[in-house]
Amino acid sequence: MPRTWLEHIEEGLIAFLLAAMTVVTFAQVVARYVFNYSFVWALELTMYFFGALIFLGISYGVRVGAHIGVDALVRILPARAAHAMTIVSTLLCILYAAIVVYGAWIYVDKIYTIGILAQDLPVPQWVPRVVLPLGYVLLIWRLGEVLWNLLKGGHASLLGDEVADAMKYRSDDSKGDAA
Repeated sequence: MPRTWLEHIEEGLIAFLLAAMTVVTFAQVVARYVFNYSFVWALELTMYFFGALIFLGISYGVRVGAHIGVDALVRILPARAAHAMTIVSTLLCILYAAIVVYGAWIYVDKIYTIGILAQDLPVPQWVPRVVLPLGYVLLIWRLGEVLWNLLKGGHASLLGDEVADAMKYRSDDSKGDAA
């Protein structure tokens, strides 16, 4: 299936945030240990980038099946029952994410209304914190895609398959040993 523009933006933002965190942290270390100087804002900026990475990464993890969980009960159920349980689980995840979006929106709105500024950066605190509701809206979107695939009768999962991944990587390693 071809990737959508949303997937490109999502991956680009995640890559940017990882690179930006690395550059800011590296610059801070060099400034501190080589020039005996410190950027006051570096830790706060890195913290905001990391928070954004987490909240965007949640939905990315659903899309690529990277989340881990306990699925021992689902695996022993008959196929129809497992499918139904996955639909119920997905609906509960969507409900949870919607509750978080609602609460996060209230939180960001209060920070906006009060006008609190960031500690070390000259930006209002609502700006970096708006990623909380946005990340969960994106999560609802991804969970909706999973739910849609399930309702169409397709195979979809909320969790990654650690055993299959381990076996794949193990077989890749053994190919390298034979060469």
